[in-house]
Amino acid sequence: MMVKTINKTNPEYPATLITYLGDQAPAPVFAIGNMDILKEKMSALFCSVKCPGNLIMKTYELARAWRDAGVAVIGGFHSPMEKECLSFLLRGKQPIVWCPARRLSGKRLPDAYVEPLSEGRLLILSPFGQSAVRATHMTAHIRNEFVAAFADRIIFVYATPEGQTEVFCRRVIAWGKPVLTFKCQENSNLLASGALPYEMDGDAVQG
Repeated sequence: MMVKTINKTNPEYPATLITYLGDQAPAPVFAIGNMDILKEKMSALFCSVKCPGNLIMKTYELARAWRDAGVAVIGGFHSPMEKECLSFLLRGKQPIVWCPARRLSGKRLPDAYVEPLSEGRLLILSPFGQSAVRATHMTAHIRNEFVAAFADRIIFVYATPEGQTEVFCRRVIAWGKPVLTFKCQENSNLLASGALPYEMDGDAVQG
């Protein structure tokens, strides 16, 4: 599929990137798929590479609740738990925005992405040009802020204490975005940083 290039002078360029990233907002942005998905209210999900067992089960429940409620989800889907959520969500019908930490290529897309793209419920979005051949720690950091700039609320499933995900969580909280996490001992560090407790009972869209 063709990769679309969206410069800052293009009316389709997402203003939220300038709002939250300022001078660091990428120019241009690269896209494959349905740009109209960005008009949806979106939830983002982040999780450290290692995730406690009890939170793994809660995250599967969260992905199921979001799928059933049709919640639009955006993410880099890079850590193992995030990848599991993406695989689950791709089998649903809700809009998804996947933001890889590297350049886009319209060739050799995974088979699981073909149908969602043809149905207009998947957007692949990246801030990286041709030089970013593969994901690195730096591109992952840039990508995570890129994702958070779009999200209307952000769920941190788990962040290793004093790890990069926790530092990132604190940064997003400072932006004033709604940041939530599961209320449990394992997430005491995130709750102490200002994340709000997330309960799945009731309305999955509202949190």
